[in-house]
Amino acid sequence: MRIRGKAAAWAGASVLSVAIAMAPQTMAPAAASPVTMLNGILSTVGGCQTAIPQVIKWCTDQEQLTPEVPMMLTLNPVGTRIVVLGAGLNRDGSMKPMLVSRLQAGISLARAFPTAGIITTGGLPRGGRTEAQAMKSWLVGHGIPANRVATENRSRSTMENARYTARMLAAGRASGAVVVSSPDHVKRAMLNFRQAVGGSIPMAGVISGFTDGAPAAGSGSGSGSGSGSGSFGSS
Repeated sequence: MRIRGKAAAWAGASVLSVAIAMAPQTMAPAAASPVTMLNGILSTVGGCQTAIPQVIKWCTDQEQLTPEVPMMLTLNPVGTRIVVLGAGLNRDGSMKPMLVSRLQAGISLARAFPTAGIITTGGLPRGGRTEAQAMKSWLVGHGIPANRVATENRSRSTMENARYTARMLAAGRASGAVVVSSPDHVKRAMLNFRQAVGGSIPMAGVISGFTDGAPAAGSGSGSGSGSGSGSFGSS
């Protein structure tokens, strides 16, 4: 498996090098690090885009978290979806700081890549609304157009987040997705989402708690005209 992974990485490096050279400069990061390049290869031709659970786990374990934008979002912001994972609400329906941190990461990416659709997930209701609904309200309240945000309101676990969102990604013909969650949760979420899509599209991870040059959550109109570099990718 190690030899096969190295061969795929060499092949993928050539593909990504050409793609980066041809990508619009407004979408390209200032300097993609070797770690981000390798993560991007792993997410696509390097082994993570498969239906074999053991290979998905092995490949996901090889990735390193980094505060850079995932390669697939940089190279294809139109077909890629930003998926922000929910977390339990307070009894009154308000959001806990951990969930707000995930939303801040998601909105920074959304402003930096205005053509990328957004999906909020989480079906546990508190205070008369689900996590996904509360998250959408927060995003809209911070300037993201409501028609840009889809909600997944049925899930009660990360595995269900992945399962129900995978159907939405397929229905919307997404070419890939980046999953936004807390640093200690991202890799497990990536594993679940990669298993849920069965290798049909590449999946990357995005960690909350970083902004790395992207507009802060409370700044600007958030309508999708920003040109910030984005943040937090693991791929």
